[in-house]
Amino acid sequence: MLFRQLFDYVSFTYTYLLAVGPGGEALIIDPVLEQVERYITLLDELDLKLMKSIDTHVHADHITASGALRDRTACMTVIGKESLVDVVSMRVEDGETIEIEGISLDVLHTPGHTDDSYSFAMSDRVFTGDTLLIRGTGRTDFQNGDAIAGYQSLFGKLLTLPGGTLVYPGHDYKGDTVSTIEEERRFNPRLQVASAEEYAEIMNNLGLANPKLMDVVVPVNMKMGMEITDPDIAERTITPVDAFKMLAGGEAMFIDLREEGERLKSGVIPGSVHLPYKQLDASIKPGGALAALSGQSDKPLLLYCAYGERSALALKTMRAAGYDKVRHLAGGIDAWIISGCEVEPAKN
Repeated sequence: MLFRQLFDYVSFTYTYLLAVGPGGEALIIDPVLEQVERYITLLDELDLKLMKSIDTHVHADHITASGALRDRTACMTVIGKESLVDVVSMRVEDGETIEIEGISLDVLHTPGHTDDSYSFAMSDRVFTGDTLLIRGTGRTDFQNGDAIAGYQSLFGKLLTLPGGTLVYPGHDYKGDTVSTIEEERRFNPRLQVASAEEYAEIMNNLGLANPKLMDVVVPVNMKMGMEITDPDIAERTITPVDAFKMLAGGEAMFIDLREEGERLKSGVIPGSVHLPYKQLDASIKPGGALAALSGQSDKPLLLYCAYGERSALALKTMRAAGYDKVRHLAGGIDAWIISGCEVEPAKN
């Protein structure tokens, strides 16, 4: 496995890049906006295709680079379902997995620092965001933080992992880079407590000032969704109501860009064809699946995903490749369901 731990010296943030190896798919965890060029250079040097940019929570001390990386690489953006970020590609919840080629992350909801805090575990390591730090834990006094919830996340989830599990936190202010679950159980001073109430007493009396840029950073991080400023894209964006009319009249071929797990969880638009977003580049080339579908009929291809981000990216890519008969569903299947339109169970 290819693994890189990167550091931002202003916010003391750790960013993690993972891939099965050079030339493969990659994901990144907690990227920092000011480091985008560094990430792009590293991706190019290692011949990596960035598939997913993941945030452990809505950050208050730095602006996430997820939106910028999406715009530069067409990667998917990922965050926990409790987050109020306006639009992302994928919202995950406890018990699910995040997958790319050769790598799978188990999704753990670990609220406490914030209500939307998540950790991501592999067989030998866990990325703990701000929930568990090296010899510390994330503060719980803003962004719907809750010390009791933090205790439960720590003692009920993270500290139940095998003792040798490597701990990779979202920040460090002392120069430490990695720990283990067993080390933190034994030596983390905030974990030497006998009850949730004792932990809460510590956390509720830290007396820390708010992050300096919190009032600026949080609103920016909440507005990560794409802004459709290209009129060519905007005029090909279809509302759920109009899309439903197209479905009822047989006026379009609906293309589902989501991953299989998303389809099984939320259902599908009746009659739609499944073609995961990660396969887009190959499928629009001559001989590819979307190229074939486009050539079979005069009907437009109507792309949809979970929330409209992947379909907008796909529409932009296809338009650049010369596709004219292509549209995308504004707001994705989420908006479709909210509008009361029909879905059916996905078939394995």
